[in-house]
Amino acid sequence: MNSKYKVIVSGDYTSDQVKAFDRDFDATIIQQLESIVDIKPSIREQVEAVAFKGHKPLEFDIKKFDMVPNLKVISNFGVGYDAVDINEATRRGVKVSNTPDVLNDDVADLAIGMLIAFSRKFLVGADWIRSGNWMRSGEMPLNRKISGCRAGILGLGRIGREIANRLVAFKMDIHYHSRRQKRTPDNWTFHEDPISLAKSVDFLFIALVGGEETRKLVSASVIDALGSNGILINISRGSTVDEQALIEALQKGSLSGAALDVFCGEPNIDPRFLNLENVLLQPHQGSGTIETRASMSKLQRDNLLKFFSNQSLLTPVN
Repeated sequence: MNSKYKVIVSGDYTSDQVKAFDRDFDATIIQQLESIVDIKPSIREQVEAVAFKGHKPLEFDIKKFDMVPNLKVISNFGVGYDAVDINEATRRGVKVSNTPDVLNDDVADLAIGMLIAFSRKFLVGADWIRSGNWMRSGEMPLNRKISGCRAGILGLGRIGREIANRLVAFKMDIHYHSRRQKRTPDNWTFHEDPISLAKSVDFLFIALVGGEETRKLVSASVIDALGSNGILINISRGSTVDEQALIEALQKGSLSGAALDVFCGEPNIDPRFLNLENVLLQPHQGSGTIETRASMSKLQRDNLLKFFSNQSLLTPVN
């Protein structure tokens, strides 16, 4: 690859992913975006592209844009791009891409898996054996059936649709809310607002994009509407849920439980979650398979290659 294609690569990439960047570009690798200040100004001024894997909301902010004054494109790792100030990027004429679709199956699989694991108490069952309770006490306490129940999808985008399709196989009634009504099977029910959706279902899956528009969309009122028999499953962003209201509902028992792969301030999550027995906690591993992460990394690089070839980005977001 022509060495003029200078790229700053920011994030916790694997060694294989780093090798691929080095193969395809003249890459300057940094683990954290804050370290961009340590790159020589003479190099930063030549950079037109950043490959970015961020985790904090608006991590790529105005100050970071100022560090790379000739930036033309940010290729984001992940379907969510709330770590990039999209408005600032658009104002400066910086193109942004993401990596959708290639991770849909893994995230949807995890969402279904978390519901089953929580409802059927997989972790309790494993401990029931290891602790010797099975020999001493016999069968573990009965748990909860999921097939034939009512499921709600808040955000029927790519991932939400994959979750819904899987739930059909569990003989569930499908309800959903999105910004607009979607073309769906006739027996799927559209709700005008999240509260109406939550009132109508047993399980509520959160499959929203992150950002200010969806911040705390799952409010205290939505959680209250889901009720004491409801289970909330979040594979979107921690910011989409009012965590204070969620924790209080779990503590009081006004919500049956929650299965969570995402949190506000992760990995430094609210310690109160750790003291709750009615939650299943996962470390934001929705797309965390070897195959999918490789596909995401390839799509990220392919977007950059398209840019440097003066072609349209494969998956633009602005």
